[in-house]
Amino acid sequence: MAAAATEKTFNIPKRYKAVVYDKPGIISTKIEEFDTPEPGPGDVLVRLTHSGVCHSDMGVMENSWRGLPYPTQPGQVGGHEGVGIVHKLGPGSENGRVKVGDRVGIKASWIAYACGACPPCLEGKDGVCFNQKISGYYYPGTFQQYALAPANYVTPIPDALSSEQAAPMLCAGVTTYSALRKSDAKSGQWVIIAGAGGGLGHLACQIGSKGMALRVIGIDHGSKESLVKECGAEVFLDITKFDDKTLAEEVKKVTGGLGASAVIVCTASNKAYAQALDFLRFGGTLVCVGMPEGDMVPIAKAFPAMMVAMEHNIKGSAVGNQREAIEVLEMAARGVVKTRLRIEKMEKLTEVFQEMSEGKMQGRVVLDLQ
Repeated sequence: MAAAATEKTFNIPKRYKAVVYDKPGIISTKIEEFDTPEPGPGDVLVRLTHSGVCHSDMGVMENSWRGLPYPTQPGQVGGHEGVGIVHKLGPGSENGRVKVGDRVGIKASWIAYACGACPPCLEGKDGVCFNQKISGYYYPGTFQQYALAPANYVTPIPDALSSEQAAPMLCAGVTTYSALRKSDAKSGQWVIIAGAGGGLGHLACQIGSKGMALRVIGIDHGSKESLVKECGAEVFLDITKFDDKTLAEEVKKVTGGLGASAVIVCTASNKAYAQALDFLRFGGTLVCVGMPEGDMVPIAKAFPAMMVAMEHNIKGSAVGNQREAIEVLEMAARGVVKTRLRIEKMEKLTEVFQEMSEGKMQGRVVLDLQ
């Protein structure tokens, strides 16, 4: 009779380090220590090793999103792209899909918990879950060394994918993949990625061109042209060399006079949204991903008469669901998509946000939490 497999165990410290927003409203973080929590029923304790840094983290820290219901409080642990090792199971998690020692992600975009039972969840729309908990906003995020997570809502990481590469896929990857799917663009059709050189945009270029056989036009600052083209864009348009009218004319020229089948706005810019509808062909779709900060502004040029005449569509796309998270991680494991990233220590988070605020960041930053 074969010997039973030895269950893995880990030495779990009583205290651990986390990065908190110490002065919400401005760019400021500091490292604090917390007591290591015990996983409750249905939960797992994850020793996080890496966490991606997203533009939305900065919006939450600066309290610059007017659409959020409450201001961020001092001491909030931010982050929502965490990867680590399951160190302990809570009661009732013993027979679930993960076990101690598994490498998992927290989570599909910024949703730390979706109930799985409300009407949106039953239709695979996790991001609209009526009972959701948002990682890094009134719920502890992933800029920390240990975190609790629902055992049924962590995402297994493929063995062939490194943890630093997996982290950005849990938000930027799955978010852009889901948005491209929602656009209903077919292989061979033109898709525009606005903000193509950013953390989301450069992944959207790869997923669209290499994973979905779409023809990609990337729009961004000229300093990001080489990155965008390396990521699969056939055409790059430098936003600084056009006004709104000539930019739309150039899009029509590139696409044979018709326009693009879809525009995915990955940048948090009201101006990008105002330009987008002029890029679309008949029946085209604008997918809203980037969320501008400050006071909320309607999408300019969304005139009902033009929408009707051209049969244009506007869709919102908050996050992907669990199935899409697994699919995009597998895509990354196969080498179809690879995040352009650099790794920084926890102590550098404030500097990372400052660089992000100045619009200088290309690709993604991943924090090493070890």
